[in-house]
Amino acid sequence: MNSNLKNLFTVVIVSAATAVLSVVGYDKYMQNKYAGTQEEGKLPVNYARFFDNTNAPIGADFSLAATSATPAVVHIKTKTKSKQISNNAPRSRNPFSDMFGGDMFDEFFNGPRMQVIPEQQASGSGVIVSKDGYIVTNNHVVDGADEIKVTLTDKKTYTASIIGTDPSTDLAVIKIEGNNFPYLIYGNSDEVKLGQWVLAIGYPLNLDVTVSAGIVSAKARSININQRQSKTPIESFIQTDAAVNPGNSGGALINTNGELVGINSAIASPTGYYTGYAYAIPVNIVKKVIADMVKYGSVQRAFIGISYPPEGIGEKQQEQFDKEYGTAWKTNEGVFVIGVPEDGAAYAAGIKEKDIITKVNGVATPSGPQLQEQVSLYKPGDKVKITLKRNNKEMVVSVTLKNKAGNTEIVKKSTILDKIGGTLETIDSKIAAANDIQGGVVVKKIGTGALSKTRVQEGFVITSVNGIEIKNLEDLKSALDKADGRIRLEGIYPGYEGSYTYPLNINNED
Repeated sequence: MNSNLKNLFTVVIVSAATAVLSVVGYDKYMQNKYAGTQEEGKLPVNYARFFDNTNAPIGADFSLAATSATPAVVHIKTKTKSKQISNNAPRSRNPFSDMFGGDMFDEFFNGPRMQVIPEQQASGSGVIVSKDGYIVTNNHVVDGADEIKVTLTDKKTYTASIIGTDPSTDLAVIKIEGNNFPYLIYGNSDEVKLGQWVLAIGYPLNLDVTVSAGIVSAKARSININQRQSKTPIESFIQTDAAVNPGNSGGALINTNGELVGINSAIASPTGYYTGYAYAIPVNIVKKVIADMVKYGSVQRAFIGISYPPEGIGEKQQEQFDKEYGTAWKTNEGVFVIGVPEDGAAYAAGIKEKDIITKVNGVATPSGPQLQEQVSLYKPGDKVKITLKRNNKEMVVSVTLKNKAGNTEIVKKSTILDKIGGTLETIDSKIAAANDIQGGVVVKKIGTGALSKTRVQEGFVITSVNGIEIKNLEDLKSALDKADGRIRLEGIYPGYEGSYTYPLNINNED
């Protein structure tokens, strides 16, 4: 072998070795960077039969779609430990007017008015959306759960952890440890058509995996169900007549190609069981929520900054709008703007009261829910083209979307202490000793969180939560994490005799 050939051979070997190491390193990098995502162009093994079958059935036969999708739909069982909660009525805001120690006499005569909620078990469904075990389900399926078990169709059971929850859309992301799980590939909910066949897959009534078929009977439905758990609800449901029952929540709505087009979330029923209509969260919203939760830990919700007539308003409100706007607000061309706050994105972009918003980035928005759905696909800081009509003239404006705080910054995941609000500090050991307590957490400032809705005053020292002793901030966080939203704070005001009790509710703070 001459020297030229030797040099060439050496270069080939080194290049090959470098390539192998690069691939290995890149693969690990990609695993970390794209956790919880789907690789475009790649299909999970559960879809093999669907696309390899050369004798695919024709007509209304959904067997291939069903068998491809069912391995990725899981049974979720939750357990919530027994809890002791207080149903005390709010006390006087001024602790110094209670001459005999706040609640002392009330509890002496009437007892502490504590209620024990027994251990609860529930079940629902979920959808695996990535090979590394990320699962999407409904927020109401896992909300408050102390333990989450996930069972696949192969009967293997895993313990899941919560990655993030979003009460506004009623979605949650959980994760099981492992790899190469079957998963559902995403469809496009914008392409879903009225009258097309869809399948609902889940675990209704604690049965094994169950498939039902129906058609899409409506889109962009708002049924005002998410406002029970959020101050900023987002609803633009796909309505279907596929049979959905308790236990289907969090399960899959798929098209006949086996693609995920929605997450089943609710039913319209006077009995609590299926009577004709079910509602699924569009997959385009689902994808955005999942991506945000995996990347940021919380959903990056964008707002245009307008108000418009809500769906299904009463006659009196309609009369009020008729007086103020004539019949213009009843337009079916788009969303009629009735308010533009000066600190919002719309105001900065020049959108005005009485404008009619018809499109977002070219997608028609003939109703409020459809406008909500399109805006929910973006994050604060994104620029979108808003098509609107003003005085019968069409125009397009560029809007830089903002977050709820009125800026374009990334919103960090809020902790339980963030929801409480205010400024909290572990009490100084000398002050604790002087007041004959082991420790506690001082409320330095009330703030704007849940504390602001109580009668707690600044200077209050929290010494227990639902009967659990509190010595420092870590104890407080741990006790609040174990609570179910209804909380009983007990403590003292240094320098004053007696203890004080305040109820605190941290539900619906999102």
